[in-house]
Amino acid sequence: MIPLMLDLTGRRVLIFGGGGVGARKAAYFEHEAEVTVISRSFSPDLDGLAIRRQEADLSALSDESLRDFLAGAFLAVAATPDPELNDRIGRLCAGAGILFNNAAGEPGDVIIPSVVRGSRFLVAISTRGKSPAVSRYLRTRLEAEYAGLDRMIDLQDEMRSMLRETEPEQAERSRILWSILSDDAIWEALASDYGRARELAIERCLHA
Repeated sequence: MIPLMLDLTGRRVLIFGGGGVGARKAAYFEHEAEVTVISRSFSPDLDGLAIRRQEADLSALSDESLRDFLAGAFLAVAATPDPELNDRIGRLCAGAGILFNNAAGEPGDVIIPSVVRGSRFLVAISTRGKSPAVSRYLRTRLEAEYAGLDRMIDLQDEMRSMLRETEPEQAERSRILWSILSDDAIWEALASDYGRARELAIERCLHA
C-alpha cells in the first residue's frame, strides 16, 4: 500500500453498519463526501452528522440487492459486527471496482488512518491495522508537541516570500528556513505571540 490524499467532494461513500464503528467511519467522511449509512438500526452517535440513512437488514439482503446499494459508490466501508457479511460486501466491491475498507474481516484495499489535522496541515498515521493504540499514541503526541505547527507554517510561508526577494541562492534560502524550524526560542514564542516569533526569525536567522 502507498499513502494518498484524495478529494472526496461530491463522491458517494457508503457505510454498511450503523453502530459505533459505523458512526466513527461516517464522522470521518461526512465533512467532504456524500455519506449514506445503511443499517437495520442507528447509533445515537450518528445524530447531528451530515449523512443520509438507509434502513435495511443487511444480513437478509441478496448479493443483487447489495449491488443495487453499491451502484455509483466511490468507496464502501463494511462496519457490521459480522466478518462474513463484511467480506461478502468486500467481494462485491472488488467485482465492481469500488474502493473498500473493512472494519472486521479480510482487509480491503483502503485503510482509514488516524489523523492529526490543523488549519494548515494534515498528517495521516497508520500501523496497517496492527496497533490502533500506537496510531492514537502518535496522534496525541503530535497534537501535544506541535500545538504551534499552524503558526509555524504561516511563519515559514512569510519568510519564504521575504527570502525570494533578498536571497538569490536556493540552498541558502533552504538553510535559513531550516534554521527557523530548528530554533526552540521561535517555537516558544509562537505559542503566544506570532509577532515576537516573526521578529526572532528575522533577527536570528535572516540577519545572522
